[in-house]
Amino acid sequence: MASVKPVHSLVASVMDGVATPELLVSGGQSPHTHSLAPSDAAALSRADLVVWVGPALEAFLTRPMANLVDADARLRLSEADGVRLLETRTSGVWDGGHGHDHSGDGGGHAHGEGKRPPADRTDPHIWLDPANAKAVVRAVAQRLQALEPANADAYAANAAATRKRIDAVDAEVRERIAPVRDVPYAVFHDAYHYFERRYRLNAVGSITLSPERRPSARRLQAIRETVGERGAACIFREPQFAPQLVRTVAEGTDVRVGVLDPLGAAIAPGPDLYPKLMRGLATSLRRCLGGKAAD
Repeated sequence: MASVKPVHSLVASVMDGVATPELLVSGGQSPHTHSLAPSDAAALSRADLVVWVGPALEAFLTRPMANLVDADARLRLSEADGVRLLETRTSGVWDGGHGHDHSGDGGGHAHGEGKRPPADRTDPHIWLDPANAKAVVRAVAQRLQALEPANADAYAANAAATRKRIDAVDAEVRERIAPVRDVPYAVFHDAYHYFERRYRLNAVGSITLSPERRPSARRLQAIRETVGERGAACIFREPQFAPQLVRTVAEGTDVRVGVLDPLGAAIAPGPDLYPKLMRGLATSLRRCLGGKAAD
């Protein structure tokens, strides 16, 4: 079982031709606001392996993973070898160019293996850096090989093929996004730090730090001022959340409204979701920042 669609896609790619993993958070649901159903708890208790990012993303899984899932059947990707973590940004206004936290308190720094941020300050959207996605594939393959030695060769071959696909998508995204890399923009919530850092984009801020909490009027005014002062071309909403806040910030300005989806809500689950997700983000950014609005 895998927790969210991008993680499920990477796991499914490693398992292709052997078996199909179950998906816990399906459709257009967000892990930030998801609640565990009784049927989910039963499925977790039966799973041979549960792959999740960690409490920073799937807070609803923290207690069930401890109580329902045997320790050998848990794979927490935020602790996997080779996964490079970023700290969450603690303000909604960032320095341009790399999306650094404007508050100057150290938020947004990268941490390599052996030097990881505290769990409560970890940005959990790790799959949006293709280097992390490759590390995830490696960790999943190693755990599956240990669980099922009879299929070890198949898992190894699938993992190698998946890493090559990720490299190809990475190059494609980089090329697609290059013409608009320096154009400033804002997002609904701080879900794209890894993507911004990887492709050196010019994100200037987010409307909310935590999508499960409504931002204050002061916060909305601050991001609205930032959007104007920094000349943001677009504000991006997300399909998992109502668009009213984004439209409120954009109202009365020349800022276009686009759509970014870090989870692949409209993409069918499976091995192809991850590359489609990454291409979709690049296409949405290229379209809106290049002058075409989605809304």
